[in-house]
Amino acid sequence: MPLWAKVIDHRRCIGCHACTVACKAEHLVPLGVTRTYVKQVDVGTYPNVRRHFQVTRCNQCESAPCVAICPVSAMFRRPDGIVDFDRSRCIGCKACIAACPYDAIFINPETKSAEKCNFCAHRIDQGLEPACVAVCPERAIMVGDLTDPASEVSHLIARSKAEVRKPHKGTRPKVYYLEASEYTREPGAAVMPQLHAYAEQRERYPAEPAPGPAAGSPASSAVAAVVAYDVPHGAPWDWRVSAYTWTKSVAAGAYALPALLSLLGVTPGPGWMLAATILALAFLGLTGALLIADLKHPERFMNIMLRPQWRSWLARGAYIITAYGALLAADAVARIAIPGPDGAGGALSAALRIPGIILAALTAMYTAFLFAQARGRDLWQNPALPVQLLAQAALAGSAALLLMGAAVPGGEAASGALANVMIASLAVQLALALGEAVIPHPTRDAARAARQMVRGAYGTWYWLGTALGIAGLAAAAAVALVPGAILSLAGLLCHEHAYVQAGQSVPLS
Repeated sequence: MPLWAKVIDHRRCIGCHACTVACKAEHLVPLGVTRTYVKQVDVGTYPNVRRHFQVTRCNQCESAPCVAICPVSAMFRRPDGIVDFDRSRCIGCKACIAACPYDAIFINPETKSAEKCNFCAHRIDQGLEPACVAVCPERAIMVGDLTDPASEVSHLIARSKAEVRKPHKGTRPKVYYLEASEYTREPGAAVMPQLHAYAEQRERYPAEPAPGPAAGSPASSAVAAVVAYDVPHGAPWDWRVSAYTWTKSVAAGAYALPALLSLLGVTPGPGWMLAATILALAFLGLTGALLIADLKHPERFMNIMLRPQWRSWLARGAYIITAYGALLAADAVARIAIPGPDGAGGALSAALRIPGIILAALTAMYTAFLFAQARGRDLWQNPALPVQLLAQAALAGSAALLLMGAAVPGGEAASGALANVMIASLAVQLALALGEAVIPHPTRDAARAARQMVRGAYGTWYWLGTALGIAGLAAAAAVALVPGAILSLAGLLCHEHAYVQAGQSVPLS
């Protein structure tokens, strides 16, 4: 079985865009999106300026993040190493876009499915070269079998200084670059102007000064670099994903906290407990509605349940949410159909408490593991994120229950404990949120994303959320629990929006 690889020789590339045009013609790629394109960066100051090219596309990773995160196996790696896709299976969740460290995947505006360079797999299967290879006038793009030591790509990789993009991501790409400029290979190393040299700039990332190449790199001594041509990119997940993390926190905490209090001997009235379960179920339903609304193919959402790809935390999360929803429904039905703490309904509700707490915790935390699978988003690679999501569930659940208690009698026995939980979890949330502003981040991209969250495009949301949280903490400490709960929930929603969107704000290509 061959193992296909591609070598792009930038000693030969003249930036003619023939590869882009051939790819569009071969695959009928619509206007506005590309499977491959030639990024161009002008380096130097007049009259000593040189234009650098980079043929940019899917890197055919051996450990492909898009394959691992796809919940329905629409992205898959063939035995010959080609990372391909099946648009008929795609649900349009955009998780693959969030996961790709190279920003090589897009949603086709006509098919609404995720697409990218697939090495012209149909041509490879017929013994032909990919369209970009066949059309390149300088033979700057070459393909070959890595398992064949006599192949041209094996020789080039062995004899030349062949490099891959972002080796620190651990994806083990099978696209190798010869003498590509660091100003093109490293996103953000060059200034992104409002207009390109010969095209409108439609980049949708928030503007910020270019940080330049990494310290100590060969390009770090250059003084000027400006992007002359690029294609538009942007955040795959919008406000609906920001809101989903918030509604999910309410759904998890609204059931788990009363269940924990019951295990500790605090027994609110049965009507209040039923209302808490219904509250959790309602917010869980809202969570599911937001997730489905964010899909480009919402009519295919059942594919996650019927054709799950089990490495994906999106698929695992769908099953966790479904199991949690079934448990909440069973608890509510038992309390309604067989009322009374000592009856069969009460016994069933008591039996559901421990598994319900476990499922609520998993519902709160699984997004941390999903974000960790998005390897291109450095801000989200945070080992403390599961703990933070648990704290957010405690905060959101206790605040929502205190608001509910103002309208539903029977929760007086739990109000004191819930107030203490809200104050403690809010303090933890504020400490972790403020930590993003003061604690150094391990990578430059994580620091850039944190800067966008704290001082950049999402700074208003971040500081509004922080201010509302501090006000909520002060109100709760003064025993003004209802205002404190409202402020806390609003502050958490603002913070979630800032965090989710800032994590996607750093250019990857």
